[in-house]
Amino acid sequence: MHRFRPILSAFLLLVLSYARADAEGAIGVAVDDFSYTDTSAEPTNQTAAHERRLVAFMAALRRDISEGGRYRLVPSSQDGAAFKVIGGIQKTSTLVQWAKVAVIDVGTKKLVMDKLYSFRGDNDESWRRAEVFVSREVIAALGTPAPAALAVFDFELEDMTAASAGASAGSDASHLAEVTGGVREALGQSGRYRIVEIGGEAGKAGALRDCGGCEASIAQKLGADQSLIGVVRRVSRTEYTLGFQLRDARTGAVLARGDSGLRMGADYSWKRGAVRLVSERLIDSQ
Repeated sequence: MHRFRPILSAFLLLVLSYARADAEGAIGVAVDDFSYTDTSAEPTNQTAAHERRLVAFMAALRRDISEGGRYRLVPSSQDGAAFKVIGGIQKTSTLVQWAKVAVIDVGTKKLVMDKLYSFRGDNDESWRRAEVFVSREVIAALGTPAPAALAVFDFELEDMTAASAGASAGSDASHLAEVTGGVREALGQSGRYRIVEIGGEAGKAGALRDCGGCEASIAQKLGADQSLIGVVRRVSRTEYTLGFQLRDARTGAVLARGDSGLRMGADYSWKRGAVRLVSERLIDSQ
């Protein structure tokens, strides 16, 4: 039997080395203890029970996150955490409790999850069910990249018709505002982007389509990761095209662009066409 010991030792050493490598390759996650607040005004003092259930909740949450080896628990961001999980639970009545949970991308300092959940009951089973649901949500969020901060500048009109813009200037501005609003809403709701507010002189820069990419530097000053400009080109009163361009705010590099080609429709259809174009060429294609 002793002659097999060197082989067995070598095998165990190999297994342990792989285990260490897997652990080192796992993504570090710091899970802070959740706070607990009872505002139910119930006459019975349940502090001890709540403390016990919260301890069990946190232990189960940490266990579920680290299970499978993809994520490893670390004490804090200083210890190599790529993500940080924070939260709190509040009891508002005898049967209703709320859980606020957030996941922070430590590197970018951005929220990848920020949700409020309600769960009924205040016993061991209701807390266990809540933990199972919350852990699934947190694990799903850990695998989702943080939304990019995006500055969507006002869409511009390039009128290629011979008609004067004076009579229709007001309606054109109104329809362009609808286009910009619709595109911002679609991109924000996609979950891929966090829309950065544009105001002041940045919102009045004008003719960004001809500034050679200056919108990227403006977006960077606004704290955005990316910039998007769009143009409605009026070919005739019933024909138009749409285009957009997405740039990296730091480098100015073009990340994506799209053009609708010739479309038929009055000016009130610009919004529908722009949202469809951005959805197809930018949201759905990623």
